[in-house]
Amino acid sequence: AAKRASARRIVAIMPYFGLARQDRKDKPRVPIGAKLVANMLAAAGVTRIMTMDLHADQIQGFFEVPVDHLFASTIFIPYIKSLNLKNLTMASPDMGGTKRANAYAKFLHAEVAVCYKQRKKANVIEDMFLIGDVEGRDVIIIDDMVDTAGTLVKAAEIMKEKGALSVRAIATHPILSGDAYQRIQNSKLTELIVTDSIPLSQQSDKIKVISVADLFSNIIKKVFNHESISESFIY
Repeated sequence: AAKRASARRIVAIMPYFGLARQDRKDKPRVPIGAKLVANMLAAAGVTRIMTMDLHADQIQGFFEVPVDHLFASTIFIPYIKSLNLKNLTMASPDMGGTKRANAYAKFLHAEVAVCYKQRKKANVIEDMFLIGDVEGRDVIIIDDMVDTAGTLVKAAEIMKEKGALSVRAIATHPILSGDAYQRIQNSKLTELIVTDSIPLSQQSDKIKVISVADLFSNIIKKVFNHESISESFIY
């Protein structure tokens, strides 16, 4: 409708980019859904995309229009600092998230731990092993999204068994499907910190929501005023 009404530009604000996990063919006869969505948005007339913490950075290359890929670390890192945790370790729930955990550890001067997991099928973990020492430390697990929460709960359990003082988790996009809320409530997690990129369907005293509204509104204002947004990528 906006395109047919001769809009000068059409910006799609998508804090959570759906189908982001379908970014490649990891086995035969599966779609690359993320590319399909990118094509559909372009065909509809979108001239710019604003999103946050894509599951895979290469998804930006699926678009033929500019993509502003924001990082939730901009709001998460100040919150972590406010906790005043002295023996901090940043952890990744899988090998693929090691880069993200290292980035947080760099800004927070923290140690790093990594979980290695093997899956039998999607959302079902067979085995998980911890790489790194967490004994006597406050651990924060970093991930881009939490779906069934099986990985986070399993990782928290292992880290507590290995002597961690506390285990928190940070996940940008709270999909929280199935029994996720119950798993989190009954888990060893002290707290799960998420954004409001996806509205919660239930309330939980273990889940803290940090709004990304100010972050996006600031970027929108700068883009439409033709100002630099480089300072928004500090973390």
